[in-house]
Amino acid sequence: MLSKRVIPCLDVRDGRLTKGVKFKNNVDIGDPVETARKYYEDGADEIVFYDITASSEGRGIFLDVVENVAKQIFIPFSVGGGINTVNDMRDVLLAGAEKVSVNSGAVKNPDIISEGAARFGSQCIVLGMDVKRVEVSEDIPSGFEIVIHGGRKHMGIDALDWAKTCEALGAGEICLNSIDADGTKDGYDIELTKLIAESVHIPIIASGGAGHPSHMVEAVTKGRATAALIASIVHYGEWTVPDIKKYIAEQGVPTRTVW
Repeated sequence: MLSKRVIPCLDVRDGRLTKGVKFKNNVDIGDPVETARKYYEDGADEIVFYDITASSEGRGIFLDVVENVAKQIFIPFSVGGGINTVNDMRDVLLAGAEKVSVNSGAVKNPDIISEGAARFGSQCIVLGMDVKRVEVSEDIPSGFEIVIHGGRKHMGIDALDWAKTCEALGAGEICLNSIDADGTKDGYDIELTKLIAESVHIPIIASGGAGHPSHMVEAVTKGRATAALIASIVHYGEWTVPDIKKYIAEQGVPTRTVW
């Protein structure tokens, strides 16, 4: 089994680190630059940065914050929010990111994935999927629907079909965000994670719901994910990255050690 990645997620609004539950009621919890530096020093495998209101506000990402974070960390750095064109991708990569995450922009214009992959390589293109459970229907046979603009706009797109489509277009990785599990600390949506992971051939990052390291173990074993995104569990000091990795390793799941 390949080493599984532990990836802290920085949700940023108006240049500040924020956290909510099920994409709502966000509160300010600190400086994203200082926080990114701490997680890097603690041994995080990657950092994910989302400007969570860029798309809904119809603006570009705060590149100055991206640049400041990139100067503090020396691990892979994925950035998303308000990325709608290949030039937006270029700007984010020049600001110091190794990967760009496209979500709402890809739903509106799927060609951005193939264009970005052709210009920068598939390894740079992460598909962000914000997914909500809905009633099974002819349009949504999986029971999981794509929602954009930070969980505000339902798109009538089946999540499983969308994952397969974007893999074919050239996405190199999927960050799979469960809106229903987000911030609850009740565990990842294992059914959703496994469904997508077993249906595509690119890495899946499980996102939404981590409240204990055992949830991460479930995500990468039962859920077949290659990595687990974490936020509240480390933002609020309940667990540290080294302690999380130690716990995971003790359960027989390989990870890059930091102790």
